[in-house]
Amino acid sequence: MAVTTGSIVHPEGQHLFPATSREEIDAAVADLQEHKSAWVATSIQERISYLEGIIERMYAVRERWVRRACEAKGISFDAPVSGEEWFSGPVLVIRHARLLKESLQDILRHGTPQFPGPVTTFKGQAIVGVYPTNLYDKLLFPGITGEVWMEPGVAPGDIAAGQAAIYQPGADRVAAVGLVLGAGNIGAIPSNDTMSKMFGEDQVVALKMNPVNEYLGPLMAEVFAELIDEGFLRIIYGGADEGSYLCHHDGIERIHITGSDKTHDAIVFGSGEEGARRKAENEPLLDKPITSELGNVSPVIIVPGPWSDSQVAYQGRNIASMLTHNAGFNCIAARVIVMPEDWNLREPLREAIAKALEETDVRPAYYPGAEERRDLFLDLHPEAVDFGRAGAGTVPWTLIEGIRAEATGDVCFTTEVFAGLFGEALLPSAGSTAEYLERAVAFCNEEIWGTLGATIIVHPKTRKEAGFAAAFEQAIADLRYGTIAINAFVGAGYSLISPPWGAYPGHTVDEIGSGIGSVHNSYLFENAQKAVVRSPFRPPLEPVWFPNHKHGHDVLRKFVSLEADPSPAKLPGIFWSALRG
Repeated sequence: MAVTTGSIVHPEGQHLFPATSREEIDAAVADLQEHKSAWVATSIQERISYLEGIIERMYAVRERWVRRACEAKGISFDAPVSGEEWFSGPVLVIRHARLLKESLQDILRHGTPQFPGPVTTFKGQAIVGVYPTNLYDKLLFPGITGEVWMEPGVAPGDIAAGQAAIYQPGADRVAAVGLVLGAGNIGAIPSNDTMSKMFGEDQVVALKMNPVNEYLGPLMAEVFAELIDEGFLRIIYGGADEGSYLCHHDGIERIHITGSDKTHDAIVFGSGEEGARRKAENEPLLDKPITSELGNVSPVIIVPGPWSDSQVAYQGRNIASMLTHNAGFNCIAARVIVMPEDWNLREPLREAIAKALEETDVRPAYYPGAEERRDLFLDLHPEAVDFGRAGAGTVPWTLIEGIRAEATGDVCFTTEVFAGLFGEALLPSAGSTAEYLERAVAFCNEEIWGTLGATIIVHPKTRKEAGFAAAFEQAIADLRYGTIAINAFVGAGYSLISPPWGAYPGHTVDEIGSGIGSVHNSYLFENAQKAVVRSPFRPPLEPVWFPNHKHGHDVLRKFVSLEADPSPAKLPGIFWSALRG
């Protein structure tokens, strides 16, 4: 295992099921080829019915899904931390299916999906409000908004014309067999990537499960049973060999991968010296359209301001939660905390982060290679500080403090560790807060690898300082990331479902970075540049994704029911559990 720019190659996980044989793969792809035209011909009403079935069956298997995920990740089903699995499995699959269903219903009524708005502009760039999507979003997550910044040149009046292209009268719809190479960390990813390709891009899908979470395969087969029975979806098991065979299969016409840039390059260019030569000369072995989401070294930009002691403590918990969620096995886990070196609250904030990490139970390192990847970072940064008592099969939370921002090429800036470790980057003094933010944006854009997601934490009083408001919006415009979160974990952008989720546009197959294309995007925009999620500096209630929320699992267990069948009668129980956090 070697340190490289981008991600580090992960060892293959242990298999729970026998790999699908090549004969079975050939038969599965042939079935999909046979039925791809029938999928394109399905009516919108039929697709709505399929999505309603997905919601119903996902709700039926919800507890079995969460129990299997908890068992695989070594956490207790009855512990608050199991709320992560309720949310990142049943909640997000059901929410995605429900929002897609509502968009298709809008197309029947109005011709295009009806986004909630408003539509605004920043220096001529159109911005579309996409969250909250309904009253329940507004009540349960007060103050949180989501917006999509369209590509420059898209006028506000042209947004609707760039929605749901495949569903427009006279659209040139192309039947295609797509391959989805599923991620191994978050349970909803394989399901949601599949729905994005089927309902957003007209593909029938061969879904190859990742060995790390293939335990969910049989449950997904139940959830998507109708689509499987109709010949529109096939679930395949195996590792790199089966994935490579599928990628180069004559019957596979498009590919989507959620994984690493190294896996992408091995698929497209091959491995070893010959693969490196092909990449350098842009001579791909694979000549098929390929979309991807491939990870990130996610920065958290701290904007100095007049934080109170309680606000410092809260933001310590907030930042720590961006690392500890899913044991640090997230492509948008916090990896670099960007701090001004001369801020008087830098040390108190770092102490608050340390306290939150110390109070958070360490987790089993269920993702293969985590300990080895962490050791590579510690070899280069022996000064790293550990938090939490690690036992067999676990690794402590780790912070590498005080890295100078001018230390270009530092491993914490260039390489995704994919474990429970992050670093602190110190920026030199600036003449003003606006100038500091401008420097921080340039540092993230130029020195930190990846373009998937970034966070900015800023106090509301700072936002109101003379001359800063415009500088802040300019910073959002300048950040080259697919999702930007204000005062929240950038994973919130993934969770909203209504915005697109993917890298900032501009990557190419030979310089893939964080990937090409997007998923989710329930309003089916064709010309999105980035998503922006805005949250209060300190919400009225402790967020349920914080690791030490005492009743997060109770809240999210009830939230599944609300997503599946929204009803005002379900709100009191959710609020009661949330207030007890």
